[in-house]
Amino acid sequence: MLTFAYPWLALLILLPFLVRWLLPAHSTARAGLRVPFFARLVALTGQQPHRGGVVATRSLPRLVVLALCWGLVLAAMMRPQWIEPPLHRDEPTRDLLLLVDLSGSMDTRDFVDAEGRTVDRLTAVKGVLDEFLARRKGDRVGLVVFGDAPFALVPFTTDLDLCRAMLRDTVVGMAGPRTALGDAIGLGIGLFDRSTVKTKTIIALTDGNDTASQVPPSEAAGVAKDKGIVIHTVAMGDPTTVGEDKLDEAALRDVALATAGGYFRALDRAGLEQIYARLDAIETRRIDTVTVRPKRDIFWVPLAAALVFSLLAQALRLLWSWRSQVRPDPHVPEGAP
Repeated sequence: MLTFAYPWLALLILLPFLVRWLLPAHSTARAGLRVPFFARLVALTGQQPHRGGVVATRSLPRLVVLALCWGLVLAAMMRPQWIEPPLHRDEPTRDLLLLVDLSGSMDTRDFVDAEGRTVDRLTAVKGVLDEFLARRKGDRVGLVVFGDAPFALVPFTTDLDLCRAMLRDTVVGMAGPRTALGDAIGLGIGLFDRSTVKTKTIIALTDGNDTASQVPPSEAAGVAKDKGIVIHTVAMGDPTTVGEDKLDEAALRDVALATAGGYFRALDRAGLEQIYARLDAIETRRIDTVTVRPKRDIFWVPLAAALVFSLLAQALRLLWSWRSQVRPDPHVPEGAP
């Protein structure tokens, strides 16, 4: 579809006529020749002499050429644009951040994978999270791993294949042997500071007690609530464990309740799968479809047309002038000197 960026410039179409009507004609003085036989010249030519100037008139073809060129130049000044067919682009409206515990206790082999083999907790988490991420098309997902300290492994991205690949490369203890859940939540809050989407969600997965955080998980959850971030907590492992590796269910439950999130306990891989299936249903994907119609400037088309038309008119005028010069005078007999 054709449109113009400055259609109001079409009002200038009558500008040349106004200039011709309002401004005086251009005058040119020429030298005259005085002759004693002026009366005889008048009689021979049959013209009637008069005082004043002579106003030259343009021929109709020349006026048509000038008017057409002016119209084409004015069309180029109006900035014609060709609007392309609409392009639809889906933009995510949710940022989802995964907090994965890599403390030493995640090496405990008390889970069974899909093939029935006994695997460590982190391997089970990787398998379930990989399937969970495969269903999150349309979301921006980030990944934070934590042990003694939290680390942003993958910033928010729509490249879920990258996120899945980075998760597969994680190993137990790469962030330290202890658990710093509170600091991990704090890092996640910092990552959300640059987010402009409406819905912000954290899913925190841990199997131990917070023993290394500088900020308690409850305080970090309070800050998250103030910033509109929902935190779901997933507890893994045996709740009867004692010592530093014990599971602090009360703290995880408080974190979830403070942010209107959910608390879940996973005792085996089947339970972990059910938890992420429920989270997938709760945190439904939301997508805004943005329609964009690209515009392509084509001001060069009327400019090129004006140039070609003016050159063609000039060529025809020169050709006509040349033919008039070489055409023989019918009043002069052939062979006359």
